[in-house]
Amino acid sequence: MQLPSLSSLKKELQQKEPKELVELILQLSKLSRDNKTFLYFKLFDSEDATLFVATVKEDLETAFFSANTRNYYAAKKSAQSVRRILNKNLKLTKDPVAKIELIAFFCQKIEELGYLDYRYPVIDNLYALQVGKIEKLLANLHEDLQFDYEELLEKLKEPIR
Repeated sequence: MQLPSLSSLKKELQQKEPKELVELILQLSKLSRDNKTFLYFKLFDSEDATLFVATVKEDLETAFFSANTRNYYAAKKSAQSVRRILNKNLKLTKDPVAKIELIAFFCQKIEELGYLDYRYPVIDNLYALQVGKIEKLLANLHEDLQFDYEELLEKLKEPIR
């Protein structure tokens, strides 16, 4: 079965009645937890980005503190699992400032909790990749906002050097 294009789906959805659309969305939300989370965020939290950022930071912090860091292998796996949580949540927002704050929080926790002390290439690369994402997001921001986050970026770059 070949999947239809987005434009054909859009045309078909425009022809549906509001009641049918609600039913389709509810069915879609029942398929996966990610769909349900996305729907909840778009309906209730999309106006309040600070609440979203605070909630995601709480989730990340919980994941970090429940992580196993006894050896470098377990630390690597834990960091990767926390990054997966981060990436799932980054998909929910298009606000670059919120993305920068979440990625910066992730990097700060990696550094703070001693993940970089292992000097394990996978963890170091994961950290450097996240810092690179922040750089790319900063390039698209207004100059005033760039200036606000430059100091944070420089602090995050220190462990890479």
